[in-house]
Amino acid sequence: MKIGVLDSGYDSYELEQKFVKKFGYELEIFEDHFGSIDDKVEFSRDKTGLFIRQTLIDSAFLEQCPQLRAIVRYGIGYDNINLAEAKARHVKVANVQGYATYCVSDHAMALLFACLRSLPRGEEDIHKRFGKPPIQDIFELHDKTLGIIGLGRIGSRFALNCHPLFKKVLGVDPYISEVKFKKAGVIRTGLKELLTESHVISIHCNLTEETHHLINRETIAMMKNKPVIINTARGPVTDERDILWALNDKRIHSAGIDVWEDEPLTPKQRPLTDHPRVISTGHYAWYSDNSSRELQKKAAVNMIGLLQGKKVPDRLT
Repeated sequence: MKIGVLDSGYDSYELEQKFVKKFGYELEIFEDHFGSIDDKVEFSRDKTGLFIRQTLIDSAFLEQCPQLRAIVRYGIGYDNINLAEAKARHVKVANVQGYATYCVSDHAMALLFACLRSLPRGEEDIHKRFGKPPIQDIFELHDKTLGIIGLGRIGSRFALNCHPLFKKVLGVDPYISEVKFKKAGVIRTGLKELLTESHVISIHCNLTEETHHLINRETIAMMKNKPVIINTARGPVTDERDILWALNDKRIHSAGIDVWEDEPLTPKQRPLTDHPRVISTGHYAWYSDNSSRELQKKAAVNMIGLLQGKKVPDRLT
């Protein structure tokens, strides 16, 4: 029985290899993780389970992999998996939750300060403009409002980290209880009010049909305080063309972006990644020396749990 790593790229898969071997499975790795979908399908045909990251798992893919019984996505997001098709074909699916709460919230804070203080430009200009700020609109946080879109584990952790820095913290999340809002020290509000009042907006929601391009020209027009926008959630929650427009039109202060609509990046995204008011990082907010090990360990546990019919908390189908 074979389990495949379809989207490779981690330094080692020794942990998964040892773990699945204990249960009688052989682990095979597809080395060209950005390879063609045809090659990925061919690799997957004889697999009972698949570890994936970005590969699109749709009806066409599943139809060609009749032996497949379980899929585990490394990470939280699962918008690249057609859950309805997987369920119809009796393929169990799980993601990996609860492994990057601290490092993602830390990364969001790093992006916030780098944007606010224009740190890269300050470093670039240090010899030419020593003693002078690289931008004039650096503002303080103590009298400002933070808005958080999505108050799950990471959004709540970010709120707790940032609460002492801001005068007020607003949040929007229709799926989180009032008790959790109070525990995180966040005032529940509607999206329009959050966009209107916030000086910093940090995105921590899942990518769904409801949140796709949630930040666009229309919602940017509601922003009255020229905010800093931070996205460490999922790339398509923002419309990148509209973020670039907002920056060029001086409707937002700056943007700190770790997740992108196209990954890996394409040349058409360079005007945004290279914009002087954008801090760009390559989807590594999830990473720390601890979280990376925890991610791979939990993925392996979830895979064996699915294949053995055990209760898996992260199960999606």
